[in-house]
Amino acid sequence: MTTLQHGPPVIGAGWRGGGDAMTPMTSDHQPQMLVEDFEELARKAHELVRLEFINGKVVVKPVPDGNHSEIIAWLQRMCMQHRPDLWLYSERELRIEEYRKGRARPDGALAPRRHFVGAGEWAEPDGVLMAVEVTSRDQDTNQRDRIDKPLGYAAAGIPVYLLIDRDASSVVVYADPDKGEYRSITSRAFGAAIDLPDPVGFTLDTEELKEFAD
Repeated sequence: MTTLQHGPPVIGAGWRGGGDAMTPMTSDHQPQMLVEDFEELARKAHELVRLEFINGKVVVKPVPDGNHSEIIAWLQRMCMQHRPDLWLYSERELRIEEYRKGRARPDGALAPRRHFVGAGEWAEPDGVLMAVEVTSRDQDTNQRDRIDKPLGYAAAGIPVYLLIDRDASSVVVYADPDKGEYRSITSRAFGAAIDLPDPVGFTLDTEELKEFAD
């Protein structure tokens, strides 16, 4: 059993990373642990760190800064204006990837109101219309948000993935998942309008995001 400690973070695993995020390393591409073991680890560590299980690796998700939180609050307002029948759930734990072997805490999960009533700690992605991530100021954000998350959400069949990329001051919409990948990728600079395709179905005016560029 892999355990979390206040000293070395994980027994039997090396760690890489810096800033707010550290990721345990393995010598090959095998998963670091069984997904059931990860769930127990995440449950015990929840008050200390926010863990995800992405592409077979335990990942520490950075704590959001002020601009990150304001971007999510802005997006919640936009979704309420255009789709009052839906709600953007913040950090709703989801089963992702092929065969649901991944565990993610997206910054936002757009779904019908009361969609998660009765759901367990790690909910099935069925019925989630859009996953949202906002990049953080850590060295793992490129691999996590731009590479691993699109593959994981596409494999889970989530119709739309919205990436708000603070480093590039851009908004990227991934859509049309097929065979574990999104076939459509559209990028616009902060300030431009961008379409969120069906089943989300509205145009997002990103002018206000200029205020959060940093």
